[in-house]
Amino acid sequence: MKKKLIAIAVGAAMAVPVVAMADVTFYGRAHVSVDYLDDGADYSETNLSSNSSRLGFKGDHQINPDLKAFFQIEQQINFTTGSNDDDSSSFATRDTFVGLSGDFGAVQLGRFDSPFKVARGPANLFGDQVGDMRNLTRFGNGRFDERYDNTIQYTTPTMGGFNAKLAYSMYSGQWAVEDEDSDAFSMSLNYAGGPLEASLAYEQVEDDATSSSGVGHGERDGLRAAAAYKLTDAFKLVGFYQTVDHDSPIQADRDRWSSDVYGVGGEYAIAKNTALKAMWMTRDSDADNADADMWVVGVEHKLDKAVRVYANYAVVDNDDNSAQVPWEQARSANVRSNAGLGVAPAGEKASGLSVGLRYDF
Repeated sequence: MKKKLIAIAVGAAMAVPVVAMADVTFYGRAHVSVDYLDDGADYSETNLSSNSSRLGFKGDHQINPDLKAFFQIEQQINFTTGSNDDDSSSFATRDTFVGLSGDFGAVQLGRFDSPFKVARGPANLFGDQVGDMRNLTRFGNGRFDERYDNTIQYTTPTMGGFNAKLAYSMYSGQWAVEDEDSDAFSMSLNYAGGPLEASLAYEQVEDDATSSSGVGHGERDGLRAAAAYKLTDAFKLVGFYQTVDHDSPIQADRDRWSSDVYGVGGEYAIAKNTALKAMWMTRDSDADNADADMWVVGVEHKLDKAVRVYANYAVVDNDDNSAQVPWEQARSANVRSNAGLGVAPAGEKASGLSVGLRYDF
């Protein structure tokens, strides 16, 4: 259950007291799972994983009848070891922003998921779990499921079920580096109405930062479409498509990171609070013999509105030059190689069996 707090900030300007009041919500998610992970070769172990668990504060303040200020501060929490691999010294590691909203829509500034990243939502039946679609869509330096620094985003008002998001990340890091481009542009058109939920998104990223090879990663751009349609009250069909082009100065990287990813899935309610889920996806790489197929099946049961349990089984079948795994993304037990491309040797079939608990509060 979300807890409402009344936050009172008291300041002084020219010896005159100023009091501002905001309605603030404290919220979070504890998401842990026990996973048996097998890379198809040498690794086969049981792990305890914390999966994008989080703690946050968000609130808003009505300035006048036509204008509202809002904010969010969110931190990733690791329920298994107490520390995170990335940004462990920072408090606001997840979506953190401040903004203004009104009849004109909303403008926000900070560090948060790009419209392109959010656009996979309608089709991602196994988000933050073994079998998450990001295990195929988010690959090497051709990856796009990102939370960009120093971002300004405008969200239009919703009209007839449609809205649009346009975001621009000015640079990566604490400040802009002279003569080095690291900006990103992302946009999406979204619809939700009746049985249909759909998103279409485009993103372009510049990356002149020097890599280990001594050259910049180059420009990359991608197009993504995701949709979910309720055929009946009990059955939902989902579909996904993404194409990514990477203009790396190194031809091998350009081929390896450029790809098409697509797939279909479904969710069927077998009881009021229990659903069966399944999805198949494929990654068609521009590099030779570097494709991968992933399929995942699962069952989820909601104990109530806040707590759910689930069990999933996912497999990634790799071509000879592909080394993907179905467990690398959004999880503390990601078991990856130093190259960050998955622990599985190339050409193997990697699998994961997961039993999880998620508690939203």
